[in-house]
Amino acid sequence: MSPSDNTGSAVQQIAPEDESRAAIYAMLAKLLSAPPSSEQLADLAKLQGSDTDFGQAIAKLSQAARDTTVEQEDDAYHDLFIGLTRGKLLPYGSYYLTGFLHEKPLARLRNTMAQLGIEANPDEKDPEDHIASVLDMMGGLIRGDFGQPVPVAQQRIFFQEHVQSWAPYFFRDLEKVEDSKLYAAIGTVGRVFLELEEAAFSMD
Repeated sequence: MSPSDNTGSAVQQIAPEDESRAAIYAMLAKLLSAPPSSEQLADLAKLQGSDTDFGQAIAKLSQAARDTTVEQEDDAYHDLFIGLTRGKLLPYGSYYLTGFLHEKPLARLRNTMAQLGIEANPDEKDPEDHIASVLDMMGGLIRGDFGQPVPVAQQRIFFQEHVQSWAPYFFRDLEKVEDSKLYAAIGTVGRVFLELEEAAFSMD
């Protein structure tokens, strides 16, 4: 995703906690956009957990990265999301909300993107409501990738309409996969993180 031409102003600094939020969205987006590289697995293996639910999820992900290989997760990614005709999971908002692809949720997302000055990558084959794209957009709104960091109230609207409405269900499904401990761990991290985001937005 990229900013429209009319959003070229200087980007404001954001708070450290928002940098951390945006980094987690970016990490999840990258892990769900393609099979992990050896460098990505090495980076995940270095992550440190903690006693919190999210910290325990991170520790699980780190351990899973240490216990696998690029070849194993390349196969797992294709089985989960691509397959011969379709993968075991369809990571699209329209599918989770309506049972079909390219439905009204995608149209609503495209309308929101136009309002926010977000342009789709012309080289991307997947529709914009792919989980990786939606998470990437959410992180970009926090960082100010599309002009300036958007206010929390506007972040909340995007989150509720295009993330919270379906992504938690996707992450719960991913958490249950048996073929890949890595992707199951990604599911746990995504589920717990979105629960934290939902709680934080409800307090604001």
